Amino acid sequence: MRIGIKVELNYRLLTPGPAILAVEAAGAFGQEISNATIDFGPVEHLARVPGEEGIGEKIIIRAAEDLRCSYSADVVVTRPRPVFDRMSAMEVDEMSGDALRYLLPSRYCQAERFVAFADQRFGDKAGGAKVLAIRDWIEQRLDYVPGVSDSATTAADTFLERRGVCRDYAHLMIALCRAAQIPARIASVFAPRVEPPDFHAVAEVYLDGTWHLIDPTGMAAADEMALIAVGRDAVDVAFLTTMTATELQTQTVAVTRLD
Repeated sequence: MRIGIKVELNYRLLTPGPAILAVEAAGAFGQEISNATIDFGPVEHLARVPGEEGIGEKIIIRAAEDLRCSYSADVVVTRPRPVFDRMSAMEVDEMSGDALRYLLPSRYCQAERFVAFADQRFGDKAGGAKVLAIRDWIEQRLDYVPGVSDSATTAADTFLERRGVCRDYAHLMIALCRAAQIPARIASVFAPRVEPPDFHAVAEVYLDGTWHLIDPTGMAAADEMALIAVGRDAVDVAFLTTMTATELQTQTVAVTRLD
């Protein structure tokens, strides 16, 4: 699938300071990027550093008053859609280091609180079949309701409230998978069927010795996602992190199919 991406961000910095952005499709396996442009206008400083697990880059800028970003790119997604029910989970003592760290609890994904529930509800399944069961349970029992969660909402909160937005769905899926001893991490992506259009949060799970994208909201499939960044939870993949207070002026994200 070939998709076109256009992002426009305009924020007012209440006091000057640095900002960290993760807004570009990553040069990662399963996707090919062309016609990419990014512009911040005049800034005092700009630097790039590798993203988590070496996927994508984070851009660090310092602006005086207005933080602007205009980004566009075309991405050909070449990764196949995973066939989860044919995939196996790995034993913990056979996992690589980059998988083991994603078995551990993190700020928004308190996996230790879900061990008993994961075993009782999904213990009769294994590997990819268990991942699908977790995904289906979340999609069927949660309501997608913008505005009901905030930056403090955790997977445990979402489990109790049974509603949220994409990052809440992803955090709950990650916590349940980790509780079931399947490494899981968050991924930020662009995808054409996301409503409302925005940066989209999904999960990645570690099966058959590699990582596979999966969306518990049901709005996107792995073969139509342009990966931006990965990490433990939303802290690691935020499209914008500032050290000072900001005011949103305008923000648009448009992702369209080009084939």
